Amino acid sequence: MSSEITLIAGEGLPKPAGPYSPAAKVGNLVFVSGQVGVNPKTGFAPHGVAAQTEQVFRNIASILEASGSSLDKVVRCGVFVADMDEFGAMNEVYERMFNGHKPARSTIQPERLPGKGFLVEIDAIAVCD
Repeated sequence: MSSEITLIAGEGLPKPAGPYSPAAKVGNLVFVSGQVGVNPKTGFAPHGVAAQTEQVFRNIASILEASGSSLDKVVRCGVFVADMDEFGAMNEVYERMFNGHKPARSTIQPERLPGKGFLVEIDAIAVCD
C-alpha cells in the first residue's frame, strides 16, 4: 500500500466549511470527511432530516465517484444525528441509499452539529479500485 496521500477536491463537489478536504485517499482507501445536507449547487440544505440525509448521500456519492469508489464500496460510516427522535427517518433513507449494502457504522447524537439548521452529518471510509 502506498503511503502517498491524495486530497480529493474539485468543481461540483461539496465545499468544506473549514480547513480540510472533502476526502483523502491513501492506497486503496478513501476517507470522506463528514458531510452535511448542503446542496453544492445551491448552497442550501433542504428542510427535514430525511431530505438532508438524502443530500448527504448525494454529496458522499459524488466525492466517492471523484475518488474512484462508490457507495457500494463503503466499509464504515459515522452518523451524527442532531435529535435521536429523528433516528428512524434518517435510518430509512440510509438503508435505501445503501440498497442492501450494510457497512459497519456508529451513530451518535452530538450536543451540536456545525452550522445552523443541520440535522445530520455522515462520514465514510470506502475501498477504491
